[in-house]
Amino acid sequence: MKLHADRHDTLSITAYGEGWVAVNGQRYESSVIVSSSGRVEPWACERIEDLTAAHFSSLPQGDEAPPELVVFGSGSRLRFVAPALLASLAAHRIGVETMDTRAACRTFNILAGEGRRVIAALLLDTSHSHPDPGSG
Repeated sequence: MKLHADRHDTLSITAYGEGWVAVNGQRYESSVIVSSSGRVEPWACERIEDLTAAHFSSLPQGDEAPPELVVFGSGSRLRFVAPALLASLAAHRIGVETMDTRAACRTFNILAGEGRRVIAALLLDTSHSHPDPGSG
């Protein structure tokens, strides 16, 4: 699906599909962090089961100002992480919204387009450890 941002001076997720996203036209096929401040970098985690508190505590690093919100894309379906993994963000008064990765892409674009300080932390299900029952 193609997406278009309201503002053109910030990063936006311009397209997404199963196992990939495009940020300002650049395709990424592994989990990624996208910040409205202009940062795009790999997120070293392929599966929700492998996430640790360190994955979340490092999210604000590298941005000029801390984000107001982290939009966590949990992969192809909505899955929540243990609240203890998010404790460092809560301690810094950074909100977290969890949704499937497709919804997280759309939400990031809306918030970034409004000028909000937001980070999208997107799991992309690259391991394909759970095959689609329709593929075969």
